[in-house]
Amino acid sequence: MTDYVFTPAHIPSLAIQGSDARFPLRRVFCVGRNYSEHAREMGHDPDREPPFFFMKPADAVVPAEGVIAYPPLTADLHHEVELVVAIGKGGVDISREEALSHVWGYGVGIDLTRRDLQAQAKKLSRPWEWAKAFDESAPTTALQPVSAIGHPSTGKIWLKVNDEQRQVGDLADLIWSVSEVISHASKSVALKAGDLIFTGTPAGVGAVQPGDVLTAGIDGIGELSFTLSQG
Repeated sequence: MTDYVFTPAHIPSLAIQGSDARFPLRRVFCVGRNYSEHAREMGHDPDREPPFFFMKPADAVVPAEGVIAYPPLTADLHHEVELVVAIGKGGVDISREEALSHVWGYGVGIDLTRRDLQAQAKKLSRPWEWAKAFDESAPTTALQPVSAIGHPSTGKIWLKVNDEQRQVGDLADLIWSVSEVISHASKSVALKAGDLIFTGTPAGVGAVQPGDVLTAGIDGIGELSFTLSQG
């Protein structure tokens, strides 16, 4: 038995719909600007340039329910609802044709973003981590296994704040499909079981305030609801 200098942290994990088992988490990859209208609202050309990725720590993933902490150091916290892909089989340089065989399941997640910190980082040509990789920045639903729902390629994706519609789109509007995203990511890093991929968000991102209630969902995959803490 390994003798650690302190007790290791518990392995982050997500619930699985209809099961007592849990999905252990390894790494979290996020795709930027993967819906054309969102790319435009962020001031970028939505043409199919190679997708780019950033990361969040695995323990940033928390159940998308109850109360989620409104983070410090920001006055401009934004919501981004996304299809989440759970990788169940690893690989390197995975072909687009084989990519979906590496998917274990799907969920719905929110990429919470400290937009003011992101803007500062962009202006100074610095990394985005402080804007994206903070505590509880990736609330996510329980996962639906592929065996139950297949591989969704269409379906409404939406988000409301205090019951006001903010984001609405369709999975069919992804610039880079799930199989293409997996293939691209695996050309740079070795994907392994337990990795999550947040696949991008449709147009309509905006600021939220302490006390706001966020509800979101993707047809056929799941829905979520949580409240941002009062600070």
